Amino acid sequence: MKEARKIMIEVVVTLLAVATASCVSDGDRRVVASWKAEVEKSDITAATRQWADSVAMTMDTAALAAQTLMPAVYAADDVWTMRQLACYAERGVGGIILLKGNTSAAAHIADTLSRISRVPPFMAIDAEWGLNMRLEDAPAFPANGRLSPKVEDQLMYEYGREVARECRQIGIDMVLGPVLDVSDSNTFIGVRSLGGDPRRVSELGLAYGRGLHDGNVVAVAKHFPGHGCVGTDSHHGKGMVMASLQRLDTVDLVPFRAWTEAGMPAVMAGHLAVPAIDSRMLPAAVSPTVIGDLLRGDLRFDGLVLTDALNMGGAEGYGADKALAAGADIVLAPADTDREISNVINAVREGRLPMEQLRRHVARILFYKLLYRQTESESLAPIRVKATDSIASRLSGR
Repeated sequence: MKEARKIMIEVVVTLLAVATASCVSDGDRRVVASWKAEVEKSDITAATRQWADSVAMTMDTAALAAQTLMPAVYAADDVWTMRQLACYAERGVGGIILLKGNTSAAAHIADTLSRISRVPPFMAIDAEWGLNMRLEDAPAFPANGRLSPKVEDQLMYEYGREVARECRQIGIDMVLGPVLDVSDSNTFIGVRSLGGDPRRVSELGLAYGRGLHDGNVVAVAKHFPGHGCVGTDSHHGKGMVMASLQRLDTVDLVPFRAWTEAGMPAVMAGHLAVPAIDSRMLPAAVSPTVIGDLLRGDLRFDGLVLTDALNMGGAEGYGADKALAAGADIVLAPADTDREISNVINAVREGRLPMEQLRRHVARILFYKLLYRQTESESLAPIRVKATDSIASRLSGR
Protein backbone atom coordinates (compact mmCIF):
# COMPACT_ATOMS: atom_id res chain seq x y z
CA MET A 1 0.00 0.00 0.00
CA LYS A 2 2.86 2.39 0.83
CA GLU A 3 4.47 1.67 -2.56
CA ALA A 4 1.14 2.31 -4.29
CA ARG A 5 0.84 5.71 -2.62
CA LYS A 6 4.42 6.57 -3.55
CA ILE A 7 3.83 5.78 -7.24
CA MET A 8 0.61 7.75 -7.35
CA ILE A 9 2.21 10.79 -5.69
CA GLU A 10 5.04 10.79 -8.23
CA VAL A 11 2.63 10.58 -11.17
CA VAL A 12 0.37 13.33 -9.83
CA VAL A 13 3.29 15.66 -9.16
CA THR A 14 4.45 15.09 -12.75
CA LEU A 15 0.99 15.78 -14.13
CA LEU A 16 0.59 18.91 -12.05
CA ALA A 17 3.97 20.23 -13.18
CA VAL A 18 3.06 19.66 -16.82
CA ALA A 19 -0.43 21.10 -16.53
CA THR A 20 0.95 24.32 -15.12
CA ALA A 21 3.27 24.72 -18.13
CA SER A 22 6.26 23.28 -16.27
CA CYS A 23 6.13 26.17 -13.84
CA VAL A 24 4.94 25.03 -10.41
CA SER A 25 4.30 27.91 -8.06
CA ASP A 26 4.97 27.97 -4.33
CA GLY A 27 1.23 27.67 -3.86
CA ASP A 28 1.13 24.55 -6.02
CA ARG A 29 4.01 23.04 -4.04
CA ARG A 30 2.17 23.69 -0.79
CA VAL A 31 -0.95 22.01 -2.19
CA VAL A 32 1.07 18.98 -3.33
CA ALA A 33 2.81 18.77 0.06
CA SER A 34 -0.55 18.93 1.77
CA TRP A 35 -1.92 16.18 -0.45
CA LYS A 36 1.13 13.97 0.21
CA ALA A 37 0.29 14.10 3.90
CA GLU A 38 -3.43 13.62 3.29
CA VAL A 39 -3.03 10.60 1.01
CA GLU A 40 -1.32 8.68 3.81
CA LYS A 41 -4.55 8.70 5.78
CA SER A 42 -7.14 8.66 2.98
CA ASP A 43 -8.65 6.20 0.54
CA ILE A 44 -6.44 5.97 -2.54
CA THR A 45 -9.36 5.85 -4.97
CA ALA A 46 -10.97 8.95 -3.51
CA ALA A 47 -7.64 10.79 -3.47
CA THR A 48 -6.97 9.78 -7.07
CA ARG A 49 -10.34 11.09 -8.20
CA GLN A 50 -9.84 14.35 -6.32
CA TRP A 51 -6.48 14.98 -7.90
CA ALA A 52 -7.55 13.95 -11.37
CA ASP A 53 -10.23 16.64 -11.08
CA SER A 54 -7.65 19.14 -9.86
CA VAL A 55 -5.17 18.44 -12.66
CA ALA A 56 -7.89 18.68 -15.33
CA MET A 57 -8.78 22.13 -13.98
CA THR A 58 -5.25 23.38 -14.74
CA MET A 59 -5.21 22.27 -18.40
CA ASP A 60 -6.08 24.56 -21.31
CA THR A 61 -8.54 23.63 -24.06
CA ALA A 62 -5.92 22.29 -26.48
CA ALA A 63 -4.38 20.06 -23.81
CA LEU A 64 -7.80 18.80 -22.78
CA ALA A 65 -8.79 18.07 -26.37
CA ALA A 66 -5.58 16.14 -27.04
CA GLN A 67 -6.04 13.98 -23.95
CA THR A 68 -9.30 12.62 -25.36
CA LEU A 69 -7.65 11.31 -28.55
CA MET A 70 -5.85 8.00 -29.09
CA PRO A 71 -4.45 7.73 -32.64
CA ALA A 72 -3.38 4.38 -34.10
CA VAL A 73 0.12 3.33 -35.22
CA TYR A 74 1.53 0.09 -36.52
CA ALA A 75 3.82 -1.73 -34.10
CA ALA A 76 6.83 -1.08 -36.30
CA ASP A 77 10.26 0.16 -35.25
CA ASP A 78 11.03 2.53 -38.11
CA VAL A 79 11.85 6.20 -38.64
CA TRP A 80 8.35 7.16 -39.81
CA THR A 81 6.71 5.63 -36.74
CA MET A 82 9.15 7.36 -34.40
CA ARG A 83 8.40 10.70 -36.08
CA GLN A 84 4.70 10.06 -35.64
CA LEU A 85 5.22 9.34 -31.95
CA ALA A 86 7.16 12.58 -31.53
CA CYS A 87 4.30 14.51 -33.13
CA TYR A 88 1.70 12.80 -30.95
CA ALA A 89 3.74 13.44 -27.80
CA GLU A 90 4.13 17.11 -28.75
CA ARG A 91 0.36 17.41 -29.17
CA GLY A 92 -0.16 15.69 -25.80
CA VAL A 93 -2.48 12.93 -27.00
CA GLY A 94 -4.00 10.66 -24.35
CA GLY A 95 -2.40 7.54 -25.77
CA ILE A 96 -2.12 5.36 -28.85
CA ILE A 97 -3.54 2.12 -30.22
CA LEU A 98 -1.05 -0.41 -31.52
CA LEU A 99 -1.90 -2.09 -34.81
CA LYS A 100 -0.16 -5.07 -36.40
CA GLY A 101 3.53 -5.64 -35.77
CA ASN A 102 5.77 -7.47 -33.33
CA THR A 103 6.43 -7.41 -29.59
CA SER A 104 9.88 -5.80 -29.68
CA ALA A 105 8.59 -2.88 -31.76
CA ALA A 106 5.55 -2.57 -29.51
CA ALA A 107 7.79 -2.42 -26.43
CA HIS A 108 10.01 0.20 -28.07
CA ILE A 109 7.01 2.32 -28.99
CA ALA A 110 5.55 2.08 -25.50
CA ASP A 111 8.86 2.99 -23.87
CA THR A 112 9.53 5.85 -26.29
CA LEU A 113 6.10 7.42 -25.95
CA SER A 114 6.20 7.09 -22.18
CA ARG A 115 9.57 8.88 -22.04
CA ILE A 116 8.71 11.76 -24.38
CA SER A 117 5.11 12.41 -23.31
CA ARG A 118 4.41 15.11 -20.77
CA VAL A 119 1.35 13.28 -19.43
CA PRO A 120 1.58 9.47 -19.10
CA PRO A 121 -0.22 7.94 -22.13
CA PHE A 122 -2.49 4.93 -22.41
CA MET A 123 -1.01 2.15 -24.55
CA ALA A 124 -3.89 0.16 -26.04
CA ILE A 125 -4.20 -2.87 -28.30
CA ASP A 126 -6.90 -5.17 -29.65
CA ALA A 127 -6.28 -8.38 -27.72
CA GLU A 128 -9.68 -10.02 -27.90
CA TRP A 129 -7.90 -13.38 -27.83
CA GLY A 130 -4.44 -12.35 -26.72
CA LEU A 131 -1.62 -10.24 -28.14
CA ASN A 132 -1.11 -12.56 -31.11
CA MET A 133 -4.26 -11.05 -32.61
CA ARG A 134 -2.05 -8.04 -33.46
CA LEU A 135 1.58 -8.99 -32.65
CA GLU A 136 2.83 -11.84 -34.79
CA ASP A 137 5.41 -13.21 -32.36
CA ALA A 138 3.24 -13.09 -29.22
CA PRO A 139 1.84 -16.28 -27.67
CA ALA A 140 -1.20 -17.54 -29.58
CA PHE A 141 -4.59 -18.37 -28.08
CA PRO A 142 -7.74 -19.62 -29.84
CA ALA A 143 -10.28 -17.11 -31.11
CA ASN A 144 -13.31 -16.64 -28.87
CA GLY A 145 -15.64 -18.56 -31.15
CA ARG A 146 -13.29 -21.56 -31.10
CA LEU A 147 -13.13 -22.00 -27.34
CA SER A 148 -14.06 -25.40 -25.99
CA PRO A 149 -17.64 -25.61 -24.63
CA LYS A 150 -16.03 -26.93 -21.45
CA VAL A 151 -14.24 -23.64 -20.74
CA GLU A 152 -15.36 -22.11 -17.44
CA ASP A 153 -14.85 -18.87 -15.54
CA GLN A 154 -11.67 -19.83 -13.69
CA LEU A 155 -9.79 -20.70 -16.87
CA MET A 156 -10.94 -17.47 -18.52
CA TYR A 157 -9.73 -15.54 -15.48
CA GLU A 158 -6.30 -17.20 -15.66
CA TYR A 159 -6.26 -16.46 -19.39
CA GLY A 160 -6.96 -12.77 -18.74
CA ARG A 161 -4.26 -12.63 -16.08
CA GLU A 162 -1.73 -14.17 -18.43
CA VAL A 163 -2.59 -11.75 -21.23
CA ALA A 164 -2.31 -8.87 -18.75
CA ARG A 165 1.13 -10.10 -17.67
CA GLU A 166 2.29 -10.23 -21.29
CA CYS A 167 0.86 -6.75 -21.91
CA ARG A 168 2.62 -5.18 -18.94
CA GLN A 169 5.93 -6.74 -19.93
CA ILE A 170 5.93 -4.63 -23.11
CA GLY A 171 4.27 -1.52 -21.69
CA ILE A 172 0.63 -2.03 -22.71
CA ASP A 173 -1.96 -1.00 -20.12
CA MET A 174 -5.26 -1.15 -22.03
CA VAL A 175 -6.87 -4.03 -23.93
CA LEU A 176 -9.73 -3.34 -26.33
CA GLY A 177 -11.63 -6.43 -25.27
CA PRO A 178 -13.42 -8.60 -24.37
CA VAL A 179 -16.05 -8.76 -27.10
CA LEU A 180 -19.44 -8.96 -25.37
CA ASP A 181 -21.47 -9.17 -28.57
CA VAL A 182 -23.92 -12.07 -28.38
CA SER A 183 -23.66 -13.73 -31.76
CA ASP A 184 -23.02 -16.93 -33.69
CA SER A 185 -20.53 -17.90 -36.36
CA ASN A 186 -22.88 -16.89 -39.19
CA THR A 187 -22.85 -13.16 -38.43
CA PHE A 188 -20.22 -10.53 -39.17
CA ILE A 189 -18.73 -10.71 -35.65
CA GLY A 190 -18.34 -14.47 -36.11
CA VAL A 191 -15.46 -16.04 -34.19
CA ARG A 192 -14.82 -12.81 -32.33
CA SER A 193 -17.92 -13.52 -30.23
CA LEU A 194 -18.02 -15.84 -27.23
CA GLY A 195 -21.24 -17.30 -28.60
CA GLY A 196 -24.99 -16.95 -28.80
CA ASP A 197 -25.87 -17.58 -25.14
CA PRO A 198 -26.11 -14.22 -23.30
CA ARG A 199 -25.39 -15.81 -19.94
CA ARG A 200 -22.26 -17.63 -21.16
CA VAL A 201 -21.00 -14.53 -22.97
CA SER A 202 -21.53 -12.56 -19.75
CA GLU A 203 -19.72 -15.05 -17.54
CA LEU A 204 -16.74 -15.75 -19.79
CA GLY A 205 -16.34 -12.14 -20.91
CA LEU A 206 -16.45 -10.86 -17.35
CA ALA A 207 -13.99 -13.50 -16.15
CA TYR A 208 -11.51 -12.54 -18.89
CA GLY A 209 -12.01 -8.85 -18.07
CA ARG A 210 -11.42 -9.46 -14.38
CA GLY A 211 -8.20 -11.27 -15.18
CA LEU A 212 -7.02 -8.27 -17.18
CA HIS A 213 -8.12 -5.89 -14.42
CA ASP A 214 -6.38 -7.85 -11.68
CA GLY A 215 -3.25 -7.84 -13.86
CA ASN A 216 -3.48 -4.03 -13.84
CA VAL A 217 -4.67 -3.63 -17.43
CA VAL A 218 -7.77 -1.62 -18.37
CA ALA A 219 -10.32 -3.95 -19.98
CA VAL A 220 -12.65 -2.35 -22.55
CA ALA A 221 -15.86 -4.28 -23.30
CA LYS A 222 -17.21 -3.92 -26.83
CA HIS A 223 -19.23 -3.14 -28.97
CA PHE A 224 -22.01 -1.41 -27.03
CA PRO A 225 -24.97 -1.83 -27.30
CA GLY A 226 -24.24 -5.07 -29.16
CA HIS A 227 -23.00 -5.95 -32.64
CA GLY A 228 -24.18 -9.54 -32.52
CA CYS A 229 -27.19 -9.36 -34.84
CA VAL A 230 -25.67 -6.85 -37.28
CA GLY A 231 -24.40 -8.04 -40.64
CA THR A 232 -22.58 -4.82 -41.56
CA ASP A 233 -18.84 -4.40 -41.13
CA SER A 234 -18.42 -1.07 -39.28
CA HIS A 235 -15.15 -0.53 -41.12
CA HIS A 236 -17.22 0.09 -44.24
CA GLY A 237 -20.52 1.50 -43.01
CA LYS A 238 -22.86 2.16 -40.13
CA GLY A 239 -24.47 -0.97 -38.73
CA MET A 240 -28.19 -1.11 -38.03
CA VAL A 241 -29.37 -2.96 -34.92
CA MET A 242 -32.90 -3.85 -36.03
CA ALA A 243 -33.77 -5.47 -32.71
CA SER A 244 -36.78 -4.86 -30.51
CA LEU A 245 -36.43 -3.45 -27.02
CA GLN A 246 -37.23 -6.91 -25.69
CA ARG A 247 -34.43 -8.52 -27.71
CA LEU A 248 -32.00 -5.82 -26.62
CA ASP A 249 -32.96 -6.20 -22.97
CA THR A 250 -32.91 -10.01 -22.86
CA VAL A 251 -30.02 -10.69 -25.22
CA ASP A 252 -27.68 -7.92 -26.39
CA LEU A 253 -27.55 -5.84 -23.22
CA VAL A 254 -27.25 -8.79 -20.81
CA PRO A 255 -23.42 -9.03 -20.93
CA PHE A 256 -22.99 -5.24 -20.77
CA ARG A 257 -25.34 -5.05 -17.80
CA ALA A 258 -23.26 -7.69 -15.99
CA TRP A 259 -20.10 -5.77 -16.90
CA THR A 260 -21.34 -2.47 -15.53
CA GLU A 261 -22.82 -4.04 -12.38
CA ALA A 262 -19.43 -5.62 -11.68
CA GLY A 263 -17.83 -2.17 -11.69
CA MET A 264 -15.55 -2.85 -14.67
CA PRO A 265 -13.61 0.14 -15.98
CA ALA A 266 -14.43 0.76 -19.63
CA VAL A 267 -16.89 0.22 -22.50
CA MET A 268 -16.51 0.85 -26.23
CA ALA A 269 -19.49 2.24 -28.13
CA GLY A 270 -19.81 0.91 -31.65
CA HIS A 271 -20.78 2.57 -34.92
CA LEU A 272 -24.24 1.06 -34.59
CA ALA A 273 -27.58 2.78 -35.08
CA VAL A 274 -30.34 1.47 -32.81
CA PRO A 275 -33.77 2.72 -33.97
CA ALA A 276 -35.53 1.11 -30.98
CA ILE A 277 -33.49 3.38 -28.69
CA ASP A 278 -32.48 6.40 -30.78
CA SER A 279 -35.04 7.58 -33.33
CA ARG A 280 -32.39 9.79 -34.93
CA MET A 281 -30.45 6.59 -35.75
CA LEU A 282 -27.10 8.12 -34.85
CA PRO A 283 -24.17 5.73 -34.47
CA ALA A 284 -23.94 4.74 -30.80
CA ALA A 285 -20.49 6.32 -30.51
CA VAL A 286 -22.00 9.77 -31.17
CA SER A 287 -25.48 9.23 -29.73
CA PRO A 288 -26.40 11.09 -26.53
CA THR A 289 -29.38 8.75 -26.23
CA VAL A 290 -27.32 5.54 -26.35
CA ILE A 291 -24.38 6.79 -24.26
CA GLY A 292 -26.12 9.24 -21.95
CA ASP A 293 -29.58 7.77 -21.44
CA LEU A 294 -28.90 4.05 -21.86
CA LEU A 295 -25.30 3.43 -20.79
CA ARG A 296 -24.82 6.21 -18.23
CA GLY A 297 -28.46 6.39 -17.16
CA ASP A 298 -30.19 3.02 -17.29
CA LEU A 299 -27.06 0.89 -16.82
CA ARG A 300 -25.53 3.41 -14.36
CA PHE A 301 -22.07 3.09 -15.87
CA ASP A 302 -19.55 5.61 -14.54
CA GLY A 303 -16.35 4.31 -16.13
CA LEU A 304 -14.55 5.25 -19.33
CA VAL A 305 -16.53 5.32 -22.56
CA LEU A 306 -14.47 4.88 -25.73
CA THR A 307 -15.61 5.16 -29.31
CA ASP A 308 -14.80 2.56 -31.90
CA ALA A 309 -12.17 3.78 -34.38
CA LEU A 310 -13.21 7.12 -35.83
CA ASN A 311 -11.44 6.38 -39.11
CA MET A 312 -13.95 3.62 -39.90
CA GLY A 313 -16.67 3.99 -42.50
CA GLY A 314 -19.35 3.61 -39.86
CA ALA A 315 -18.31 6.96 -38.34
CA GLU A 316 -18.13 8.88 -41.61
CA GLY A 317 -19.36 12.44 -41.16
CA TYR A 318 -18.85 12.52 -37.40
CA GLY A 319 -15.90 14.00 -35.54
CA ALA A 320 -14.45 13.84 -32.05
CA ASP A 321 -16.46 16.89 -31.03
CA LYS A 322 -19.72 15.00 -31.69
CA ALA A 323 -18.54 11.94 -29.77
CA LEU A 324 -17.44 13.96 -26.74
CA ALA A 325 -20.65 15.99 -26.73
CA ALA A 326 -22.59 12.70 -26.79
CA GLY A 327 -20.77 11.49 -23.67
CA ALA A 328 -17.73 9.54 -24.87
CA ASP A 329 -14.47 10.16 -23.00
CA ILE A 330 -11.91 8.80 -25.47
CA VAL A 331 -11.99 8.92 -29.26
CA LEU A 332 -10.04 6.12 -30.91
CA ALA A 333 -8.05 6.27 -34.14
CA PRO A 334 -9.00 9.66 -35.59
CA ALA A 335 -8.12 9.95 -39.28
CA ASP A 336 -6.48 13.34 -38.66
CA THR A 337 -5.44 14.02 -35.06
CA ASP A 338 -4.62 17.71 -35.53
CA ARG A 339 -7.93 18.35 -37.25
CA GLU A 340 -9.85 16.64 -34.46
CA ILE A 341 -8.06 18.69 -31.80
CA SER A 342 -9.12 21.81 -33.70
CA ASN A 343 -12.68 20.50 -34.01
CA VAL A 344 -12.92 20.03 -30.25
CA ILE A 345 -11.43 23.47 -29.54
CA ASN A 346 -13.93 25.06 -31.93
CA ALA A 347 -16.81 23.13 -30.38
CA VAL A 348 -15.90 24.56 -26.98
CA ARG A 349 -15.56 28.10 -28.35
CA GLU A 350 -18.92 27.85 -30.11
CA GLY A 351 -20.71 26.40 -27.10
CA ARG A 352 -21.45 23.03 -28.73
CA LEU A 353 -19.28 21.28 -26.14
CA PRO A 354 -19.31 22.86 -22.66
CA MET A 355 -15.87 23.31 -21.16
CA GLU A 356 -17.13 21.73 -17.94
CA GLN A 357 -18.07 18.58 -19.85
CA LEU A 358 -14.68 18.38 -21.57
CA ARG A 359 -12.95 18.72 -18.20
CA ARG A 360 -15.09 15.89 -16.81
CA HIS A 361 -14.02 13.64 -19.67
CA VAL A 362 -10.34 14.38 -19.08
CA ALA A 363 -10.65 14.07 -15.29
CA ARG A 364 -12.09 10.58 -15.80
CA ILE A 365 -9.22 9.70 -18.17
CA LEU A 366 -6.60 10.93 -15.69
CA PHE A 367 -8.34 9.11 -12.85
CA TYR A 368 -7.98 5.76 -14.57
CA LYS A 369 -4.42 6.47 -15.66
CA LEU A 370 -3.43 7.19 -12.07
CA LEU A 371 -5.50 4.37 -10.61
CA TYR A 372 -3.96 1.70 -12.83
CA ARG A 373 -0.43 2.97 -12.23
CA GLN A 374 -0.48 3.01 -8.45
CA THR A 375 0.05 -0.77 -8.19
CA GLU A 376 2.27 -1.10 -11.21
CA SER A 377 5.16 -2.71 -9.36
CA GLU A 378 2.86 -5.47 -8.08
CA SER A 379 1.33 -6.10 -11.50
CA LEU A 380 4.73 -6.84 -13.03
CA ALA A 381 5.50 -9.56 -10.51
CA PRO A 382 5.20 -13.18 -11.73
CA ILE A 383 1.82 -14.81 -11.12
CA ARG A 384 1.11 -18.46 -10.48
CA VAL A 385 -0.88 -19.65 -13.49
CA LYS A 386 -0.36 -22.45 -15.96
CA ALA A 387 2.14 -21.95 -18.76
CA THR A 388 0.85 -20.12 -21.83
CA ASP A 389 0.76 -23.24 -24.00
CA SER A 390 -1.17 -25.09 -21.30
CA ILE A 391 -3.77 -22.32 -21.11
CA ALA A 392 -4.13 -22.32 -24.90
CA SER A 393 -4.56 -26.10 -24.92
CA ARG A 394 -7.21 -26.05 -22.23
CA LEU A 395 -9.07 -23.23 -23.97
CA SER A 396 -9.13 -25.35 -27.14
CA GLY A 397 -10.22 -28.46 -25.23
CA ARG A 398 -7.13 -30.43 -26.19
